[in-house]
Amino acid sequence: MAISKTLNAKLNEQIGNEFFASQTYLAIACMFEEMGLKMLAKLFRKQTEEEREHALKILDFLPAVEGTVTIGAIPQPTAKYPSVLAAIEASLEHERKVTAQFNELMTLAIKENDYAAQSFLKWFIDEQVEEVDQQIHLAQIARMAGDHYLQLEAYVANALLRE
Repeated sequence: MAISKTLNAKLNEQIGNEFFASQTYLAIACMFEEMGLKMLAKLFRKQTEEEREHALKILDFLPAVEGTVTIGAIPQPTAKYPSVLAAIEASLEHERKVTAQFNELMTLAIKENDYAAQSFLKWFIDEQVEEVDQQIHLAQIARMAGDHYLQLEAYVANALLRE
């Protein structure tokens, strides 16, 4: 069964959303790198690659279900944030937004009785639970650390980058 034009278009939008997320995390990683926060920079560069992989996963799925791929323009991400915590909280809000986007895609796939798309999207739904949870936890630790960035760096190195 070929994917519907509506769901195909929405998945193409999501490819752009994932590339935007990748660019957003790269901008945050660069900010952390400039601040000398190597572990946070490394964590967000890892996130950059994960988001890019998500886009490519969708890109590979569409031809398999007789869909077409269109890659639109990617908006420029915010390059600087007023604080480390602000950057982390922005990433949390972005993950929540992406979760809502995937939930909308799943709702559409269910409405259209597209079982292949539902199966495909389930992986992203599960992935978003992990992503949001990690960002919530990172934001909690960042709030507790306050301006003690070395404590936050140690936490990232010992807990998040070992996973």
